[in-house]
Amino acid sequence: MSDSRTLLRHTLATVAYRGGKAIRSAPAGFESFRNGESSRTPGQILAHIGDLYDGALAMASGKPAWNDSTPLPWEQECARFHAALKTFDDYLASSAELHCSCEQLFQGPVADSLTHIGQITFLRRLAGGPIKGENYFKAEIVTGRVGADQATPKREF
Repeated sequence: MSDSRTLLRHTLATVAYRGGKAIRSAPAGFESFRNGESSRTPGQILAHIGDLYDGALAMASGKPAWNDSTPLPWEQECARFHAALKTFDDYLASSAELHCSCEQLFQGPVADSLTHIGQITFLRRLAGGPIKGENYFKAEIVTGRVGADQATPKREF
């Protein structure tokens, strides 16, 4: 496995860790919180993140496709987030050919998802359900661990 592919897989584990923290134990009704009339809700943002990873898999496998999903109920959308990461990570972990570069996958869907995780985190604070900050350098983030079960934070503040 190339160094780029290995780093991309570790990035997915980072997305799972940070994204999981942003969506876990969200306050009731958070999925429909709206900061402004034209802003996306957290449910719409999370659905978009799922679409990003479905699209990343499609690009990587040489069958580019895009879908704008209607948000599922929050818990189902949270499960979809982790499932989409797992499917994409499994593809990257395999010997399957990549039909685009790891750099393109990072600069497009992966980087976009990190932006959106930040939006969800910010909206949590505005909605009255903030998450604790953390020293992510110290976090136990493991390549391949992309499910909802993540390590307990080591250094929150």
